[in-house]
Amino acid sequence: MPAADPARLVVLVSGAGTNLQALIDACGDPAYGARVVAVGADRDDIEGLARAERAGIPTFVRKVGQFSSREHWDLTLTESVAAFDPDVVVLAGFMKLVGSTFLRRFPDRVVNTHPALCPAFPGTSGPADALAYGVKVTGATLFVVDEGVDTGPIVAQVVVPVEDTDDVEALHERIKVAERRMLVDSVGRMAREGITVSGRRVRFGAPARAT
Repeated sequence: MPAADPARLVVLVSGAGTNLQALIDACGDPAYGARVVAVGADRDDIEGLARAERAGIPTFVRKVGQFSSREHWDLTLTESVAAFDPDVVVLAGFMKLVGSTFLRRFPDRVVNTHPALCPAFPGTSGPADALAYGVKVTGATLFVVDEGVDTGPIVAQVVVPVEDTDDVEALHERIKVAERRMLVDSVGRMAREGITVSGRRVRFGAPARAT
């Protein structure tokens, strides 16, 4: 049987793009089962876009301030991503919340990471909040994006111990390493196997066909 075509990934970034680079590197192995077909951003002149350009990957920028409303931006972002016919959309350090139009267009196909073990410590300061609370373990979560903040069904999680000597920067750096490995492994499985979302339960593998 001929090999299946690689799954098409569109990655959205807002900064340095280290998770994007990890995905680009993984896609260099044909066995990974995916390729990055486009990279989008919400700002110009960031390293994430430069990484994509160096790899010969098409890029686009859609800034919120260029549009008359957040809804107009969301619609335009949706159309820009849809033009590349993605199988999976990865928010890799993308610092904007996508809206309902975007999520309806790509149901159960948009994933994001959070540097904590959801549902604990949502928002932008997960490592600091975990350290302040005094937890002994924290980690990272990959989830299917919904309209909440870090509230979507969980695809994968990885645990990172909190050391007595940690400050926020040291803890966050260790979380990033584990997060990147989890993201690459899980997106590869999504590309090769698909996922099934049932309520809050997510499992790898395409939905069973009706008989």
